[in-house]
Amino acid sequence: MVKVSFNSALAQKEGGKKEDEEGKEGGSLGQVLIVPADGKDPEAVVPVRQRRAWCWCWCMCFGLAFMLAVVILGGAYLYKYFSHQESGVYFCGIKYIEDGLTLTEPDVGAPAPRYQIIEENIQILEEEDVEFISVPIPEFADSDPADIVHDFQRRLTAYLDLSLDKCYVIPLNTSVVMPPKNFLELLINIKAGTYLPQSYLIHEQMIVTDRIENVDQLGFFIYRLCRDKETYKLQRKEALRGIHKREVSNCRKIRHFENRFAVETLICEQ
Repeated sequence: MVKVSFNSALAQKEGGKKEDEEGKEGGSLGQVLIVPADGKDPEAVVPVRQRRAWCWCWCMCFGLAFMLAVVILGGAYLYKYFSHQESGVYFCGIKYIEDGLTLTEPDVGAPAPRYQIIEENIQILEEEDVEFISVPIPEFADSDPADIVHDFQRRLTAYLDLSLDKCYVIPLNTSVVMPPKNFLELLINIKAGTYLPQSYLIHEQMIVTDRIENVDQLGFFIYRLCRDKETYKLQRKEALRGIHKREVSNCRKIRHFENRFAVETLICEQ
């Protein structure tokens, strides 16, 4: 038996050489494998770029969900708003006696009372306590077309004379103008019976006073009616029932209704 021995230094050199050759063949020369402290497979660790991609994906999903919720809620609000607006608009009118103070039945042989008719567009916003009245050009009565706003929160009334394109503002007269809730009930009853029978006419006269420069201080609804228009204050005289002679040489007449009776509003220059 022959015993063969190798030099340890030579063996280490050849072993290192052999490992270098294997490293070159495997293409892993100069690479160092770092094993995590917890012993997990490094291939199982999610790269940083992939984590960022997942983060962006979740952000996009949340953003789209938020935008969808805003669109749904906004659409529901607009639908409710416009459906409410449409259901709150009325076109109706009343009959009234113009040339008599009594509403009792006439005597036998007496001429029948002469009735006039007022028709107008009315919109009521109960939550805002606002009434909008649009008086078109009447067919028979001598009156001017106008848009009227009764703002119960601001306690103001605004008249827009469409012929002159001028606006007039005066404190709200609650003894003549019905509150929105009561006025809405009256309109429903009028629509059910077409016209309110045997009404009468109230006369009121107003005098134009000072000009209003800042209409934005009168509230949103009156501002929307009177912006970019000459706007003046009005001073009211006592409302009178029936026909009374007065100087009307420089007055504008608006016939409308916001109660169980008709109202003739005279807006006169000093």
